[in-house]
Amino acid sequence: MSDYLYQQHQQFFAQHAGGAQEAAATELASLGATAIQTGHFGHYFKADPDTLYRIVYTTRISTRILAPLIHFECHSQNYLYKTAQQIDWREFLTLTKTFAITANTADSKLRNATYAAQILKDAIVDQFREHYGERPNVNPRFPDLQLNLYIHQNRARISIDLGGGSLHKRGYRQESVTAPMQENLAATLLHISEWDQKTPLYDPFCGSGTLLIEAAMLTTQTPAATLRPKFGFLRLPDFDPAHWNQIKTQLNQNTQPLSPNLITGSDIDPAAIHAAQTNINALPCAKNIQLTTSDFRHLPPLNHHTIITNPPYGIRLQTPQQSAQLLKEFGDYLKQHCTGSTAFIYFGEPTLAKKLGLKPDKKWPLRAGNLEGILARYPLY
Repeated sequence: MSDYLYQQHQQFFAQHAGGAQEAAATELASLGATAIQTGHFGHYFKADPDTLYRIVYTTRISTRILAPLIHFECHSQNYLYKTAQQIDWREFLTLTKTFAITANTADSKLRNATYAAQILKDAIVDQFREHYGERPNVNPRFPDLQLNLYIHQNRARISIDLGGGSLHKRGYRQESVTAPMQENLAATLLHISEWDQKTPLYDPFCGSGTLLIEAAMLTTQTPAATLRPKFGFLRLPDFDPAHWNQIKTQLNQNTQPLSPNLITGSDIDPAAIHAAQTNINALPCAKNIQLTTSDFRHLPPLNHHTIITNPPYGIRLQTPQQSAQLLKEFGDYLKQHCTGSTAFIYFGEPTLAKKLGLKPDKKWPLRAGNLEGILARYPLY
C-alpha cells in the first residue's frame, strides 16, 4: 500500500484534553495549520511537512499529533487483521526497531481496546515473520514507532503517532508530588489566562513546578518538545531529515532569556519545593524562576500580579473539610492582599469553587484525566 491518507490529503489529527478545544485550535492556527475542523476530542488540520514538524515540536496544548494511514469499516477482528496486513509495515519498521500501540474503541463491535491493539500487533509481527522469519519487538515505554488505533461506531483508523507518545511528557519532570498537574493542562490554563508575559506571575501552591515551568517555556519561546529524545515522524517513509534539522535549529535559536522576578512560586511543603527546583534545573530556560518555601498565609502582598494556581484538594488533602477551610482562607488572602491582580484558579472538584468566598467573572470547564474540573477567573480590586 502506498499513498497513505495523510499523504493524499496532507491532513492530520491533533488530540487534546476535554475543554481545550478553542485553545488547541487557536494554537494550531498560530503554528501554521490550515483547514482546521473539530473532531472527537481533537481537530483535523492540514499542514505541509515543515509546518507539521513545527507543530509536533512546539505544541503545548495538543496531547498527540496523528498521521492517519488508513480508515475502514471494521465489524470484526478478522477484518481488522486482514486490513492491517494490507499496509506494508516494512516502510515504517525494521527488525531492529521497536513499536507500541495505543487503542481506543467506542460504540463498536470490537469493544475491548486492549484486544483490538493485540490484533493489530499480530497483523504486524505476522507480516514480518512471513518475510523474514523474525519479528520486531514491542516496547511500550520508549518505542521507535508509536501506532494509534481508533475505532468508533465500527469505523477504524490506524495512524502514526508523530510525537512518539503523549506530548504532555515534556521530559523535565524529574521529581514529582502527589497528583501533579499535567503539562498540557498547565499550558492550557496559561493560554486561557491570556497572560501578557510582562505582569509578574505567581503560583502559591506550586507543587513540583509544572505551571511555573510551562510559563517559562512559553515566555522564552522554548519548544515544548525540546527535551524529547525521539519523534514518530522520523519513521514516516517521506520523512525529510534536512528540513527537520533546519526547522529544529531555527526554533531552538529563537529562544529568549527569562527575565528575573517575572515567574515566582511557593509551597508550604519543602519536598514540593525541592521537586520543583529539580525540575527547573532540567531546563536552562527556567533557571530564573524563583521559589520559596512558604504558607500562602505568610506571603507578602501580591498586588498587580497574575496569579495562576491549582490549590490542593481531594487526594492531596485528607478531608473535604480541610479543603474547604484552606480555600476559605486563601480567598480571604486574595481579597485582602492582592489588589489589582487577577487570579486564575483551577479546581479539580468544581463544587469547591464556592468555598473560596469569591465570585468569578468567568469559568471554563477543563478535564484533567478523570476529573471534570473548572478554571475560574477572579478580578481582584
